[in-house]
This record gives sequence, structure tokens and C-alpha cells, in this order.
Amino acid sequence: MKRYLLPLLSSVAAAAAADHLPNTKPLKLEGDLSAQMVSGINKFLTHKTDQATEQRGGFWKRDYSSPAAYDKSVQTNRDHFRFCIGAVDKRLPIKSLEMTQTTEVSSMLYADNKLNIHVVRWPVFPGVHGEGIMLVPNQEIRARVVAVPDADQTPEQVTGLSDGLPPHAQFARRLAEAGCLVVVPVLIDRRDEWSGDKRVVFTNQPHREWIYRQSFQMGRHIIGYEVQKILSLIDWFTHENSKIPQPTPIGVAGYGEGGLLALYAGALDTRIASTLTSGYFNNRQNVWAEPIYRNIFGLLEQFGDAEIASLIGPRALVVEHSPVKQIDGPPKPRSGRRGGAAPGKISTPAYESVAAEFQRGRKLAGKTGGYWQIVKSGLAGSDNSLLQFLSGLGLKENKLQRPRKLKPKHTADVDARQERQVRELVDYTQQLLRYCEYERTTNFWKKLPPKKPADWPAQCDPHRKRMWEEVIGKFSPATMPINPRSRKILETDKWTGYDVVLDTWPDVFAWGILLLPKNIEPGEKRPVVVCQHGLEGVPMDTVTRDPKGAFRYYSGFAADLAERGFVVFSPHNPYRGRDLFRVLQRKANPLGKSLFSVIVGQHDRIIDWLETLPYVDKERIGFYGLSYGGKTAMRVPALVKRYCLSICSADFNEWVKKNVTVDARYSYMFTGEYEMFEYNLGHTFNYAEMGALIAPRPFMVERGHNDGVAPDEWVAYEYAKIRRLFGYLGIPEKTEIEFFNGPHKIHGVGTYKFLHRHLNWPEPAK
Repeated sequence: MKRYLLPLLSSVAAAAAADHLPNTKPLKLEGDLSAQMVSGINKFLTHKTDQATEQRGGFWKRDYSSPAAYDKSVQTNRDHFRFCIGAVDKRLPIKSLEMTQTTEVSSMLYADNKLNIHVVRWPVFPGVHGEGIMLVPNQEIRARVVAVPDADQTPEQVTGLSDGLPPHAQFARRLAEAGCLVVVPVLIDRRDEWSGDKRVVFTNQPHREWIYRQSFQMGRHIIGYEVQKILSLIDWFTHENSKIPQPTPIGVAGYGEGGLLALYAGALDTRIASTLTSGYFNNRQNVWAEPIYRNIFGLLEQFGDAEIASLIGPRALVVEHSPVKQIDGPPKPRSGRRGGAAPGKISTPAYESVAAEFQRGRKLAGKTGGYWQIVKSGLAGSDNSLLQFLSGLGLKENKLQRPRKLKPKHTADVDARQERQVRELVDYTQQLLRYCEYERTTNFWKKLPPKKPADWPAQCDPHRKRMWEEVIGKFSPATMPINPRSRKILETDKWTGYDVVLDTWPDVFAWGILLLPKNIEPGEKRPVVVCQHGLEGVPMDTVTRDPKGAFRYYSGFAADLAERGFVVFSPHNPYRGRDLFRVLQRKANPLGKSLFSVIVGQHDRIIDWLETLPYVDKERIGFYGLSYGGKTAMRVPALVKRYCLSICSADFNEWVKKNVTVDARYSYMFTGEYEMFEYNLGHTFNYAEMGALIAPRPFMVERGHNDGVAPDEWVAYEYAKIRRLFGYLGIPEKTEIEFFNGPHKIHGVGTYKFLHRHLNWPEPAK
């Protein structure tokens, strides 16, 4: 604690056993309590992840009486899986593929007596196309297959038209030579060439992360987008089959990232008769450590790869255990590139782990399970796995043709194609951003016509429930006895400061500093202000008046308010430790939770304890937070109604735009805060909607003109909606915004007056 000794405050020995609050035990924890909190939450989330596998059964009601009954019984799970991966947009109808050519270059890449290969593209959504190559056998078409390469493989490589893969791994060509019409789509790759904007800055984010960040906030996903491109091809295959008396079977085969997409497409679409996933399948307990573009909100709550495979159920599934491309992290920042891409690794799992997950999936599929095979191979696309895949399509082959080298008529402009694919998805997602406000208006504001202030909280409760359970993620209330511990750490002539620790869940505690005014009379009850620090901060940052430290941001506002007579509690929020705390978000998201799922529980526990204090008026507990503490001011009081007011300082703005836009330097698209994104927030709750959940309790925004969080115009635009609501409710005096000439900091002028007025506490004499 020595580094927290303050020049203007006298310190009291923290180890003095008697120096603790009444009705608390002496606090004996030493060292960095922030690091200990993060470590405990990490253990808690790891345990929750381990529990998830056992608890998934409650989400499934499988009917094993027949294959048709089984498919019907898992449709609800299939629909939820579709939502989780963001494959929710209506696809454009498709009756043909476009063979792309110009006056100079033909669509024909290759032709011989066995097959023709063309450059193709097809519509998926308005402005979004799939691109790739199509292999047409010069014989009767026996099946139709989408062959999906890894993200860092081109369609030409898995076809044998360009170097990069040994002939045996060119599975697209080998399937075509077995009589399959094959389409090979381009995937968004792991380079960073177009991850950024020339008007702002370029980053080292892999293209897949660049698309992931903006789409995740909009309830979409790079995975969902690419699954939809595959399913558009299935639509076309189905259309082609409608022209012939005997439809040909449809299959999907993929490797690496393509193996993920093949598995997911097979799970979603019952028209796919056979699925081959190579170099991907495993239990996903450590998905948090994989690249962030595999982060799926709520995945592990209902799905491991076994459960996803069980959606394939009666149809054919081939899992090939093969070596994967080792991924050790994003590209290193280079000249002209900003760093900040998320860490994440991919490596080949042990065969035993893959086999165990496969057997678990087979057991879940039960007696309705189709032709399921697992193959151990030293190379992706082995003869055995391809033959098993063809068997799943009803094609009986004893062997495949010998590999051969193809010489293309011309080569594709791979870079131009990749740039088009990236930019199309960026443009589509940015359009979702532009129009998402209309959906919020329809689903939120139009369903909440303002009535009496007293009725408003009950009107909002369904939306509050949705935000808590579907966006933030809700853990059960605290399960541990509160077990308060304290020790005196600070003292001035006006107040005494105590470290306080409260148990919440196993391994999770709440911690903060209580500042207790000395002039409280016996039996008197005072209002409380909870003062929240920002990113990488600690509770003492809100207290210190050391001009060389955090005072330049926080202005010692916790100490100021204690001197004004408020009881003050400055809690620690666990967004400290750079990647250490961001791992918590990565672990929470697959469970359908977030870092704020934990923070909300900690604040609920803090209020539990504050309400027991004899000098606290439980009806007058307000919240005031700066920066990330301002983010807390929007989320926690919106969900925890026991906070009687909220002040958001140095954070309030057009939040969805700040997360998604690629047109402004303020955007989190260009920074290292890769944990910031909240699934589908754009279509559900911007800051105006969160402010509406706080109403009719008093709400205030504190905003410095020179704050780099966002421009004043964004702040004013979003706040205007809240001001209008308070006006409609007939309580305009309960909301304010104060602009001041200053940077990202506590101003403490209008906000202090706001606290005195709405917490009914007299201002100090001048």
C-alpha cells in the first residue's frame, strides 16, 4: 500500500489489527488486490466453462423416434446457433452463378478432357458477393460440393492451379475428378493489408478480426457472413437439382477455417447430405485462447463441437484429424500500422481430444445418427477422408485418381479479389450501422410510449431483462456469505478511509475504499456516492490529490465528495492488467457473459453491504463514474435499480457508432480495446436506450469539449434522446448535461450541484 500514501493525507498503518470498521473482520489480504481480483475472476470463469458441458443438456429436447422427428426436435437449437454466429440476414435469391470475365480475360482458368475450371461469383446480400472458382467435371455430375479452404489458402491452391499445397492436399480438384461439381469460395484471410482506413489509420488486425469487430457489435460475425456465402451456393445447388428428375446429393468439405465453416454449414442446413471437417474439430473449452474472430457470444452455453455435430445428426459427418497451420498471433505491427490486434493461437490438438469430442457428438445424435466417421491423417484431404465423405454422399469409390499438376490459362489477381471481399463486408456492416437506429426505435421506443414516471420502470423491465440476459449476460446473484473485511488506510481531519473486501461468488470478491465523514451524528443517515475509476485504474485514483498522479483525470472527486459530507465508496472494477483482464472478457463471451456480468454482481454485493451500514440511507445511493467508470455508469445503474441516480463522465457518446464506424479516429475499430465489443448491441441498446432504463431516476452527463472520446456532436445527438424522454415523462429537471472547456477528466462543478440536489444533501457554506 506504500505507493498510495498521499502528500495531503495522513496515512494510518494498514496492518493495525484494531483499525477496522465495526461489524467487519480485519482485512488481512496483502499485495495487489486488483491482480488478486482478476485472478479470482479468471478461476471463476474457468470453472463456469468446465461446468458448461455438463449443463448444456437442459437446452436440448431431442426426439430419437425417427430422423425427421430428431431434426424437428433440434430446430430451436439450430435457430439459436444461427443467431449466435450472426447468420441471420435474408439471402438474395439465386438461380445462377456469374462466370466473371472481361474483354481481355476469360472466365475459363483451365480445361482438359476431365474438367473445366471457371472464375465465378454469386450474390449473397445486397452489395455482397461470394467469389471463387468452379470445377465442372466432363462427365455426369454425381454430386455438388462446396470445398472450403483454410483462410490463408486460395481456391487456386486447393485446386492445383497455383503453388502452395502438395497434390494430395488439393482436395477440391480431387473431388471434381471423382465426378463432383465443386465450387471453392474465397475466404477472408489473416493478412492485415486492408484492415483500416486511409482517412484514419491502418492496423495490424487480421482481415478476419477487422470484420469481426464491427460485425460483432451489429449481431453479425465473420463466421456468419462466410457460412451465408456457402449456404447461397447450397441454394444454387438446390435450384439446379430442381431441373432434373433425380437430384444429386449435396456436400460441404473444408479444412482449417474452412473446416469450421463446413461443420457450421452442415449443422445449419439439412439439405447438406455429407459434411467433411478437417483440421478443426475439437472440444472448444479453450476457444478464448484462439484468434478473436472465433469468439462467439454464448457458444459454450449450448454448444461444443459435439453439440454442433449433433445438429447434423441423421446425415453424414466425416471428421479428419489432420495437422493445422500453426497460428501464433496476429501480424506484427509494421511501419504505418497501428498495433492492438487481439492475441490468439491455433495449433493441432491431440487426436485423443478430437476423438473424445467426436464420440460425445455421436452419443448425442443417438440412434438417429447417420454415417459418421473419424479419420486420423498426417495430411489434410487424405484419400481415406475424401472416400468416406463421398460415401456419405452415396458415391461408392474404391480409390481416387492419382494427383496431377494443372497449368492454368491465366492467373487470378488474388490481392484485388481479397480486397473486394473485405471491402464488401465492411460496406455491408457499415450500412447496418447506419440503419440500426431504426430497429432500436421500432423495438424499444415505439413499444415504450412515455407514461407516468412511476410506471416507467415497470414498462422498461422487459427491456432491462433483455439487456441483462442477452447483451451483458447475467450470473446468478452472489452465492457466498458477504463476509465483510476492512482496514483503515487513510485519515484526514474530515474523513477516514478504509479498504473493504466483500465475498461475491467462489474466488470472486468485491473491493473498494470507503470514505467515512467524521461528523456523522448518532442515528443520522447520509447519502452515498459510489465513485468509479476508469481503465487501468484503482480505487485510490479517485481519492488522491497528488498532482503527479491520477489527480489530473479524477480531480480527487471521491475525497471532495467526502469532504462535502457524503459517504463515499470507490469500488474496484477489474478492467486492469491489459491482456490479463481482456482474457476475462474472452472467457466470459462464449458463456453468453461479459466482464460486466461480473461487475454488475460485484456492485449488487456492494449495495447489499452499504445498505447494512447504520449511517447510510439506502434510498440515496448514487453512482458517478469517469471513462470506463462512465461505461459502468450507463450499464450498472440501468440494471441495478438500487442506484438512485447516475452520472456518466468522460464517456457518454453515440456508443454504437464509436464501436463500429471505420470513418472516424474516435472508433474502437482502430485501438487495442479488442474486448470492447458487445454482441448485437447496435440493434438493441445504444446509450440513449441505457439512459432510458435509468429513468426516471436522475441522470447526468459530464462532458469536456476537448475529450477525445468522441466529438461534442455525437454526445449531444445521443443525449438529446434522453432529454426528450425526461421531458415526455414530465421530469425534465431530473436530467442535465454539462459541457466544460477541458479534457477527459472530472470537472466537478455541475455534477456536484446535481448530487447535492438529487441526493438531498446541503451544499457546503461558501
